[in-house]
Amino acid sequence: MTATDRSIELIKTAAQAAADKLAHDIIAYDVSDVLSITDAFLLASAPNDRQVKSIVDEIEERLSKELGVKPVRREGDREARWVLLDYVDIVVHVQHSEERVFYALERLWKDCPELDLPADAKATRGKTAEHSKLRAEEDSAELEELR
Repeated sequence: MTATDRSIELIKTAAQAAADKLAHDIIAYDVSDVLSITDAFLLASAPNDRQVKSIVDEIEERLSKELGVKPVRREGDREARWVLLDYVDIVVHVQHSEERVFYALERLWKDCPELDLPADAKATRGKTAEHSKLRAEEDSAELEELR
């Protein structure tokens, strides 16, 4: 079994919405062969809680406006460290960058086929590492100033 056209349409719309809100490392997997509960997962991350929430809100609004769907479940809102949007056909995971590294969902789903995403979403690959490196350099510079 493979992801349905509807699932792919949802994934692409959600991925574009995430990219528009500057999400990092957007990737989607066709999990229909290994899970019976959904066709596809979309993963995205952001360096802070506020941005996680902004990405989630944009995905939810865009899927509602453009495709007329609302999530059947939304979890993780309060902390905004890992928010899950369940649309039955797809499940969206938006994680704080630290959670993304710690839980490494990509490792779990790496054997599943990757779904093609809009160019803006593909362009976000490697952003978490880039952001972490910049922060480390900034922190190091601050420490030097304090010495």
